[in-house]
Amino acid sequence: MANPTAAMLVIGDEILSGRTRDANMHFLAGELTKVGIDLQEVRIVSDMRGAIIAAVRALAERYESVFTSGGIGPTHDDITADCIAEAFGQHIDVRDDARAILQALYDRNGQTLNAARLRMARIPDTATLIENPLSAAPGFTLENVHVMAGVPSIFQAMVASVLPTLTGGAPVLSETVRVHLGEGDIAGPLSDAVAVFPDVSFGSYPFQKDGVFGANVVVRGSDADRLAAAVAHLHGLFAEAIA
Repeated sequence: MANPTAAMLVIGDEILSGRTRDANMHFLAGELTKVGIDLQEVRIVSDMRGAIIAAVRALAERYESVFTSGGIGPTHDDITADCIAEAFGQHIDVRDDARAILQALYDRNGQTLNAARLRMARIPDTATLIENPLSAAPGFTLENVHVMAGVPSIFQAMVASVLPTLTGGAPVLSETVRVHLGEGDIAGPLSDAVAVFPDVSFGSYPFQKDGVFGANVVVRGSDADRLAAAVAHLHGLFAEAIA
């Protein structure tokens, strides 16, 4: 049985402008791999209502789970929650359960829950809150879309809250074979290996170090025995060129 599929939608002008380097995709990919959910697509869109809505609809229809990051803070350009609601035809407003979480936080800190901060309590009517143990302001899940903060530490905490609620598959295992040959030299034998092991994926990633050319061949699969057999096959093919 194939593993469940997932996509990620990264939202924010700061990512597209190069001002901020996205770390959330790398983290999410690793966590999903551990639980056997295949991350198959990542999109990055600007803080534009139409772009966010269109991307959410397309990804939610195609994949079993969609994870978003960014755009759920207190500022004027944090429009993700409203866009998710519109994508699914849902009403959105300040919800009592989310307000209570924020109220408790700001009371403890001796701060005021002002109008800007209250924006973080805007949640679609039928959504389920995602716990945020770091800064309290919750994310939410609406249908198969999990809406989370863009700040990496908070995103990671929210992912930890969501993953136990999802059904995973077989964790993906990987091994790397370092071959001191150019990709042009290994392309033919590697294609033959792909035919021999159709249930295993092979990726070739070239490198150059100290004037030496080569390729890291990464072998991935969910069956440990088949993975080991594929790696052994590569060692046989490239015995004289393996570091």
